[in-house]
This record gives sequence, C-alpha cells and structure tokens, in this order.
Amino acid sequence: MSPAGVPSRTVLVGVDGSDAATEAVRWAASVASWHHSRLLVMHVFRPVAAGNRQEEHVGAGTSHDAEHILSFAASAADEIATDLPVSTRSVHGRAVPALLAETQHADLLVLGASGRGGFTGMLIGSTAAAVLSRAACPVVVVRSRLGEEHFPVEGPVVVGIDGSPISERALAAAFEYAAHWRTALVAVHAWSDVEYDASASSDGTDESYAEGGERLLAERLAGWRQRYPDVTVRRVVGRDRPRQQLLRGSETARLVVLGSRGRGGFRGLLLGSTSQALIEHSHCPVLVIRPRQEEW
Repeated sequence: MSPAGVPSRTVLVGVDGSDAATEAVRWAASVASWHHSRLLVMHVFRPVAAGNRQEEHVGAGTSHDAEHILSFAASAADEIATDLPVSTRSVHGRAVPALLAETQHADLLVLGASGRGGFTGMLIGSTAAAVLSRAACPVVVVRSRLGEEHFPVEGPVVVGIDGSPISERALAAAFEYAAHWRTALVAVHAWSDVEYDASASSDGTDESYAEGGERLLAERLAGWRQRYPDVTVRRVVGRDRPRQQLLRGSETARLVVLGSRGRGGFRGLLLGSTSQALIEHSHCPVLVIRPRQEEW
C-alpha cells in the first residue's frame, strides 16, 4: 500500500466476455484483495469495418460491446471483494501486443484458459508463447478440474524446482500462496527430459540423480521452511519429464507454480510441448514466474 493509501500494486486481468474470462476475474479479484492491490480489467477489440459482419473477424466488436463486457467483469469482481479498487479499460488493437504493453505496469497478469473475441486462441500455439515468454510480470492461467465449472479452492500448492534463480522466485511465490491459503506445499524436482523407462537403467545412475535431487530440494527449502513454519512441505523427486510430474500434481492441487526458464529437467519449460501440456491440460490454475527486477 502506498503512503497515500492507494494500492501500489496492480493485478491485470484480460477479459472477452467468456465464462473462462469471468473465472479469471474471480480468481484475480480474490488474489488482488489479499495482496491489497488494485484490479485492472482490460478488454481488447478491433472495431468492425462498415459493411462487415462481426463474427467474421476474430476480436472484432464495438465500443458498446466492450462496455458491456467490462461492466459484467467488474460486477463479478465486486461479488468476490466488495472493497476492492477496480478499474476497467478497453483498448482498440490486437490482444497480445496490448496485454504485453500493459504488463510493463502490472505485478500479475491473469488470463482464462480459453475465450472468444479478442482472446480467441489466446492459449494456443504461438500466441501463448508470445504472452508467456515476453510478459514483463508473472502470468496466471486459470484452469479448472475436468468436468468442473469453477477453479479449485482446495488442495496444495505445487511448485517446480530445478535450482535456478527463477525457480527460487517461484518457490517464494508458492510459499506465499500456501501460507495465505493455509494449505500444504509440494516441491517437485525432475531431472529427465525424456520419457522414463524403468528398465532402461540399472547402473545406479537413477539413485545418484535421486540423491542429488533430494539434496537440492532440502537446500532450497531450508530457509523458506524457517520463514513459513506453519506450511507443511512434501518433497517429490522423480525421473519422469517435468510436465508429467507437474500435471500429475495438478490433479489435486489448488495452484501450480513454475519459473519461465530454468535448467536441468525444467530447461525450456515454456517452449514447445511442455508449456502446451501445462497450460492446456493442467487441472488447476498455473502461475508462471517471469524474470523481473521486482518479482510478485
């Protein structure tokens, strides 16, 4: 909170009128409230040219449409936290450049897992990579369990750790969320970038890597466990691919946290199939920590 009493931090959420975007607003409002931040709700659209049909143009709309979408989103946020400072903004243009520009001034960007209008295809292929790999702040993609309408509100916080500086910041965020939600933290380390074959190795290599992984987790967790003594911590070390470990953990988690780049088993975590698997198939929201001078 700034000296004048105005929130100094901003949670940015992109909306397009879809159910997924509304879920993102609810998640963002909840987090902004306990972080004493303001919520900025943003809608991006491209005006329809005269004589053209709106449905033929991805992201096309009118100022009236934008006003309606933003008003509905603000109401959804108010249902979660009535005292939350909420502002809205409509932008003419393309979703990805507009969002990336706004992340320069935000502390967290929240998106729904799928959408329509200006956010159609937001989390598919190169568009997802553009947002997740270039955002100037951490990014949350709000997902729910299979068959569930809303994001989970129970379960541990799962965090991927590989010993890199960015994963250390992911660990800091994971402990903060776990402490606030009064839930457990599951620290995951995977050292293999290939599919695991239990019969492929019997020379003790696996045992050596496992011991190294246990040591790494113990070292990385030590200071944080002293800072958050009330957070129960469980360690998971495996040879399976990182995406498999994290996806498996997401089945019962409330949140999965990971760094945008790392080393070891988490190298290139936001490139190719690994990012697609987490963003498209996670059973809970995913928080991706981005490199920044001041991390969330």
